[in-house]
Amino acid sequence: MAVHIIRATNNAQRHLSYLNSKGLSKKRPEKSLVTPIKKSSGRNNTGQVTVRHQGGAHKRYYRLIDFKRNKKDIPAVVTSIEYDPNRTANIALLTYADGEKRYILAPEGLKIGDSVITSTNADFKIGSSLPLEKVPLGMPIHNIELRPGKGGQIIRSAGSSAIVQSKEGGYATVLLPSTEVRKVPLTCYATIGQVSNADWQNVTLGKAGRKRHMGIRPSVRGVAMAPNAHPHGGGEGRSPIGMPAPKSKWGKSVAPGKITRRRRKYSNTLIVKKRRK
Repeated sequence: MAVHIIRATNNAQRHLSYLNSKGLSKKRPEKSLVTPIKKSSGRNNTGQVTVRHQGGAHKRYYRLIDFKRNKKDIPAVVTSIEYDPNRTANIALLTYADGEKRYILAPEGLKIGDSVITSTNADFKIGSSLPLEKVPLGMPIHNIELRPGKGGQIIRSAGSSAIVQSKEGGYATVLLPSTEVRKVPLTCYATIGQVSNADWQNVTLGKAGRKRHMGIRPSVRGVAMAPNAHPHGGGEGRSPIGMPAPKSKWGKSVAPGKITRRRRKYSNTLIVKKRRK
């Protein structure tokens, strides 16, 4: 999908661009695979705002995505490639040989009419899912499980892919897009190929209205607030933050490079190389 740049005829269209939907085949989703999304506007069950800068999004339905790919040894045919408003990647509708339909993340290069399958003996075709012990070294994969049977948890955003570097001792060493290298059990399943819609990151929203349609409300700089509203607030005229490192609204340090990962997290032993230098 290529990025289409608007030729501006007014101020609202200046710097505006969007993705060309030429490769998509269906406008309306499969009715049996959607569920309503209840708006919360960043509030909890008591009505208090717990996540700021959220609210006012366009109404949308959630597409039920098959991250587990647990329908094994049954071939499926790609019926359509569709847009999903809830994620950056496109999705593909699969119709299995027994008539069941499911959505999956569409890999780059997957086309209507292609056949995919989930099996330990599957061919290395784009969109097929197989355990890491069967994946060749150096092949791009996505939708990777971290625990066998739990379903894909990582490498699911548009344009992302990981690479299997080695296999040893019941684990596969996987290079992630963040340059982190970690171990994943060989019995975990992954899907062959790179996630579609890599041009998503090249789109320019162009105007504030598109941000509001996405459900993102305006944010105010801390230095523009009063001192009782933010640690950066106060001062005469335009002033710096007045402290060695920036802080959040609640006084927590948000300095660049601040490590927020728990020191004793259970998966620390599986990380071979951290993404931080």
